[in-house]
Amino acid sequence: MVERVLKERYAIQQCLGKNGGRQTLLARDLQTQELVVIKILTFSADFQWDDLKLFEREAETLQSLSHPAIPRYLDHFEFQTPKTKGLALVQSYIEAKSLAEWVESGRNFNEKAIKQIANNLLEILIYLQHQNPPVIHRDIKPSNILLADRSPFKQKHSALNKGGWLGEVYLVDFGSVQTLAAREGSTVTVVGTYGYMPPEQFGGRAVPASDLYGLGATLIYLVTGVHPADLPQEDLRINFEPKIAISSDFVDWLQWMTEPDLNSRLTTAHRALQALEKPKQRGRSLLRNPRASNNVKLNKDRKSLEIVISTFSPLFLVSVYLVIPLIASYHVLLVSISWIVMAFTKGSFIGASFAAFGVTYFGSFCLFLLFQPIKLVFLRRIATRLLIDEEQIYFTSNFWGFLRYNMLPPSPRLAIGTLRFIRDEYTYSSRGRNIQIWAGTREYQLITSHLIDDEIDWIAEELSEWLNLPISE
Repeated sequence: MVERVLKERYAIQQCLGKNGGRQTLLARDLQTQELVVIKILTFSADFQWDDLKLFEREAETLQSLSHPAIPRYLDHFEFQTPKTKGLALVQSYIEAKSLAEWVESGRNFNEKAIKQIANNLLEILIYLQHQNPPVIHRDIKPSNILLADRSPFKQKHSALNKGGWLGEVYLVDFGSVQTLAAREGSTVTVVGTYGYMPPEQFGGRAVPASDLYGLGATLIYLVTGVHPADLPQEDLRINFEPKIAISSDFVDWLQWMTEPDLNSRLTTAHRALQALEKPKQRGRSLLRNPRASNNVKLNKDRKSLEIVISTFSPLFLVSVYLVIPLIASYHVLLVSISWIVMAFTKGSFIGASFAAFGVTYFGSFCLFLLFQPIKLVFLRRIATRLLIDEEQIYFTSNFWGFLRYNMLPPSPRLAIGTLRFIRDEYTYSSRGRNIQIWAGTREYQLITSHLIDDEIDWIAEELSEWLNLPISE
């Protein structure tokens, strides 16, 4: 049993939860008189080394985070009593019920309220995924999401009060947190809650999209009132029948969030938020499976990452706007000359016509033959190849596999320090984006502005995950 006062400062009020050698306590800080939450890990018979690793990772992660919807780190210390010894993590207390408690108490959420919850949580996940390294919660579920009661003042004055202020949303319990700093070969602890864990997490692999699955499953719980583990499945997909009236776009978005295949699921919180806010654009601008792209080829394993991006040569415009019009002008010129000759010589109309068209098409055939070598240059597709292995980064280009040359000298892999999007200066569209990689003082730029958004984001996410670097705007 933990003492009533820890560190001569924290007076224990009550136990909020217990799981083996771990406890969550509500306490009062005797210095500030504020309520705090203390997580306790005791070195008892139930102690496991994985528990210690997760406990220390949670403390370290909370120290690095600063977000109003995430508990604040306050203190971290060892304690010892005559009967127990352990570690304590102190964080700010949030006075709010969890989504699980709200549903169990009989509260129902309509589509607008659920979308507000989704929007708020995606904003939190965007913040986490932009950390360096990106932070993965790994245990998003109704009991780890708090919803504060609606205060009369906020209901009246909030800008969000278009149809009712929902209340503040918080994400808590970072006891299962993981960062992408872990490398291949390191021990990975499988954690999470059945029904809210995507298939890849069962194998010990968690990526930012894994949190999207947990969020989607949580929202399905709000829509149905049933935990996803108790719902039927088909090919690992959650089959759910909403108990409330929701739009087909929202159903499709929830299914997209909970795709069991990682390659078919929404990949980042930013893309998920875009798809939620503008569902009608999905069919036009979002590619569900970027691996089906004809413009991008991506190969990776634990030792290397290769990205090949294809585009037409800039001389393609010359062929379209110069060579082809020249051929057309040649046709007009020959026909005109033939008719002029016929008019001055008073020749046969039929003979002149045959002569004009004969010369025209013979000349066209000759130009066609001459145009072939020109076309081989003008219409070739350029393939830009980026290869990063354990030692270096390589950047090359070629024309249909020929004339390969190094666009930049290789740089050491360890020199790579910055990954970001930059605006394409030569693209008239406001959406033109390229991907910039800095290795020391050397810049490697992937020209991606001709690709669709989902292809660009896919490349950026793969680079960010493989390099263990956040990508910034």
